[in-house]
Amino acid sequence: MTPIRVRFAPSPTGVLHLGGARTALFNYLLARHEGGRFLLRIEDTDKERSTDESTRAIIDDLTWLGMSWDEEPVFQSKRIERHRAALDRLVSDRRVYKCYCTPEEREEARKRAEAEKRTYLYDGRCDGLPDRPGAPFVWRFRMPKEGETVVDDLVQGQVVTPNAEIEDLVIARSDGSPLYNFVVVVDDADMGITHVIRGKDHLTNTPKQIQIYRALGLPEPRFGHLPLILGLSKRLRSAGISSYKEQGYLPEAVNNYIARLGWSHGDEEVFTHDDLVAKFRIEDVNRSEGALNLEKMEWLNQQHLQMSPPEKLASLVAPFLSAAGVAVDSAHPRLAPACETRRQKARSLVELATEIRFYFVPDEAIAIASDVAAKHLAGEAKARLLGLAGALEAVGTWETAAVEAATNRFCEAKGLKLKEIAQSARVAFTGSATGPGLFETMIVLGKRSTLARLKRAAGSSAP
Repeated sequence: MTPIRVRFAPSPTGVLHLGGARTALFNYLLARHEGGRFLLRIEDTDKERSTDESTRAIIDDLTWLGMSWDEEPVFQSKRIERHRAALDRLVSDRRVYKCYCTPEEREEARKRAEAEKRTYLYDGRCDGLPDRPGAPFVWRFRMPKEGETVVDDLVQGQVVTPNAEIEDLVIARSDGSPLYNFVVVVDDADMGITHVIRGKDHLTNTPKQIQIYRALGLPEPRFGHLPLILGLSKRLRSAGISSYKEQGYLPEAVNNYIARLGWSHGDEEVFTHDDLVAKFRIEDVNRSEGALNLEKMEWLNQQHLQMSPPEKLASLVAPFLSAAGVAVDSAHPRLAPACETRRQKARSLVELATEIRFYFVPDEAIAIASDVAAKHLAGEAKARLLGLAGALEAVGTWETAAVEAATNRFCEAKGLKLKEIAQSARVAFTGSATGPGLFETMIVLGKRSTLARLKRAAGSSAP
């Protein structure tokens, strides 16, 4: 059996958005699940719109998502001579002809079809005309007019198109530069692609491409057309995968989310990279469209944050802390434990960085808003904080049990309940009335910072 070979073929004319990333992912998962090859082709023949910047960004985004390709990327623009050779074969085999129709003539024919309430198809009027030296033209592929073209689609099922409903399509300009439906056939054949997995919006192109395969005597791949993603607005298309990285999403969460847009495995919702590779089957892709739900994506991101090992989470959040104004090395001994105190609450790396930022602010720079101080550092609160600092001074080994015992002894001696001092202490540590648990916060801060912040809050000018 021939090993599966699939490809992802983006045009570097913009960003990689969620829809394109899902197409790449399904191809990647199919190859990995079946022990096949996943290839990358950059379709950069649109010289006016294709940019090196977009190419780099697409490659960076695919790499961030964890999709590696098995051979060097193919750049379509470097294969022009091969495309022209294939065109020459079609010319010599009389499978194409020159079309001299002007844009005005085509528009007039289109309007006439609309007025007569029928679908416009090019009527082949130029087929058989003698050459017109010097006149502009395009090459049209001569479609068969009898019978039908059948696509046994891996996702959509059998799709039958009467050949009479397919017009003679333009496949190249007069200079031999190819157009999409022609060049994609040549490239896929030369790359040995066995399965073409792409969006359902390409389904109407497939019968045309099958006829080109047959005209060139090339083996036909299997086709699978993925359901579209509903709700993928122009704004979300322009945002691109890199924007989700900047918002603090994990690549595992993005892959998990887009995989579930059209594919399922029972009632499971959360999948690791290895889970997706092990469980993905193209036969399980749904025909119906998936609706975009960014709240669900956020929830999945939270699940993957909770699943990440502490050291990995520390390295991931470090750049976001720097962006939040506190430069922290990923190996900082306080960073992984700090992440542990808030990972259950955070929905993104941005949110996690915001939640743990206070751990890394200098003790003397903890900012306490006046309204927070007025509520939690008033009356006896400062004296209690100073007393707590004194009680904690005596703790030898800075461990949870010892810190908790010293705090409880202080409360008992003063006739206080823990809640009567916990909130003001939390304000002293974090500058906010919300935050992690009291004892886990003190353990992460360490003895020196715990005492320094208690004393600073006790000596503040707050009422």
